[in-house]
Amino acid sequence: PVPGRCAYFVERKKRFCKMTPGPGRRFCGEHGQQEGENNRKRIPCPLDPKHTVYEDQLQKHLKKCNSREKPKPVYFVQDINAGLKDGAEIPERQVPISSLSKEGLENLITKLKKASNGLEFRLKEQILSHQALQEALNDPKNGESAFKHLKQQASILGNMEKLHLLGPGRCFVEFGAGRGKLSHWVDVALQNVENVQFLLVERATTRFKVDGKHKRRDSIFERLQVDIQHLCLKKVPILEKKKLPVVGIGKHLCGAATDLALRCLVESYTACCDGENEEPATKRSRTDKTEVASNNSADNESNKDDCKPVAGIVIALCCHHKCDWTHYVGKEFFKSVGLGPLEFNYFQRMSSWATCGMREAATRASTSQESEDETNDTEEHEHEQTFSNTESGSDTLQGILTVEERKEIGCLCKRLIDQGRIEYLQQRGYKAALQYYTESAVSLENVLLTAVPSQSLIPEPTM
Repeated sequence: PVPGRCAYFVERKKRFCKMTPGPGRRFCGEHGQQEGENNRKRIPCPLDPKHTVYEDQLQKHLKKCNSREKPKPVYFVQDINAGLKDGAEIPERQVPISSLSKEGLENLITKLKKASNGLEFRLKEQILSHQALQEALNDPKNGESAFKHLKQQASILGNMEKLHLLGPGRCFVEFGAGRGKLSHWVDVALQNVENVQFLLVERATTRFKVDGKHKRRDSIFERLQVDIQHLCLKKVPILEKKKLPVVGIGKHLCGAATDLALRCLVESYTACCDGENEEPATKRSRTDKTEVASNNSADNESNKDDCKPVAGIVIALCCHHKCDWTHYVGKEFFKSVGLGPLEFNYFQRMSSWATCGMREAATRASTSQESEDETNDTEEHEHEQTFSNTESGSDTLQGILTVEERKEIGCLCKRLIDQGRIEYLQQRGYKAALQYYTESAVSLENVLLTAVPSQSLIPEPTM
C-alpha cells in the first residue's frame, strides 16, 4: 500500500484503498471495522446505502453527505413549464400496439392519415455548414462517428447564421447541454463578438465537459443543473442583470424535453417579461390568433428597456416516442384535427417505427469509435438507439404491416407531432419551420425546428 493510505486491498478494483486512515491506524474508517481494528459500528448511510458511516456520527454525517437534498436554486420553480396535469385525459394503462386488433390498428392509421392530410410530408433540405468547424471537419484524427456529430453541429450553426442569430449581445441557452459541445462551437463562431453569454441547462452531472476549452474573456459560461420542467429563466441571476435577448438551442433534445424547452422560452419566460404573473400560460384558455398577434405587436412597439424578447429557437428534434401528452405543447392542434390523448399515446409510440428499421445499422456504427473524442459521445448515440423492443421489433405486427409501411407511418406520426409544435409557436407570434439539417446517413434524427419572431405579427387577410 501507498504510505499514509489505507492498507486494505480492494479485490473488486484490484488495488489498495486510496482513503487516508486516522492517526496511528492502518485502515480507513470504512475498512477498519472489517479488519477488527476498532469496535465502533458502521452502518449504511440512509441517504445512499452505497457508503457507510459510524453510527455514533450519523447525524453529523447527514448534514454534509453529498447525497443530501441540496437547496433549490433561485431559478427553480416547481413545474413552471410542465403544462396542464389532467389525469382524466391521460390513459391509465398503455395497451401495447401489438395487442390491437387488425380493425383497431387500421382505424388508428386512418385517423393518422386524415389528420396528416395537407401537411408537407417531405421537408425542405437545408444542409448547411459553418467556417468555425472547417478545421475540425478536415482533421483526419476524427473518426467516422465524431465526423458525423461535427457535420450536425456545423449545419446547426449554419442555420443559426442564416437566421441572423449569431451576433453580439445575446444569451445562448443550450437545453440538454450534456458536455456542452454545441455551445462550444457557437462560442468559436463568435470569436470577435462582444457581450455574449451561455447558459448550459442539464439536469444531471456530466463527465468530460468541454467547458475548459472556453478561453475567451468576453463570453460567460454558466451551468444550470436543473430539470427544464422547473426552470424559470427570468430568475437566473445573469439574465436578470444583463437582460440580453435569448436564443434557445439544442442538439437532439429528447421527446418531452423539447416541449418543456419551448414552454420555458415562449410562455413562462415571455410571460414574466411582459409583467404577467408567473402562472404558466397553459393554464389560460386558448387565445385567438389575432388577439395574440396584436398583443405581441404592441409589445414590440413599446420596446421595453427592462425586458428583451426571445430572439430565436433552433432545436434538433429527437425521440418522439418519449413525448408526453401532459407536457406536449400541441394539444390544441391535435384537438382541432379530431384527435386526443388516446391517439397521441399511440402515435408517439408508433413514431419509433420511422427509425427502428435502421437500429441494427446504428448500433454497428456506434461501435466503430476511433478517437478519444468519439468514446465520450455515448450520450448522443443513445438518442439513435433508444427504441421500445415491444413496439419496434421486426416481428411486431407481422402479416399486417410491412417494414416500409411501418416506416412511413412512423414518419407521419413524427410529422404530426412536430406540426403541433409549429402551430403552437405560430400562435405566439413566431415564424416557425421544420427542415432536414443533415442527411439520414449522418443521423436518423435529422429534423431541425427553427423559430424567430415574425416581422409582421398581424395575420394577413385571407383571400
